[in-house]
Amino acid sequence: MTRHQSPSGITCGLDFLIPDNWSAEQALAIVELIDDLRERICTHYQLALHELQREQRASRERSPDRCRRSILSMSRPTTTG
Repeated sequence: MTRHQSPSGITCGLDFLIPDNWSAEQALAIVELIDDLRERICTHYQLALHELQREQRASRERSPDRCRRSILSMSRPTTTG
């Protein structure tokens, strides 16, 4: 099975399997549901989301190497000895 990169950047965890036998109508219903969910979340949390995205962007611009290291360390298993 091919792993696809998610928009969140998360590279490990449980797979979320989507049936490959949906009709076009079923797939469209799910896409519309996700669009509606995103719209409601964004409407309710608009200011908080904007502030969080601004902070994250500023943090990455200040220290891109540190962010890269922390992301890499999250994906590596730790060993205790």
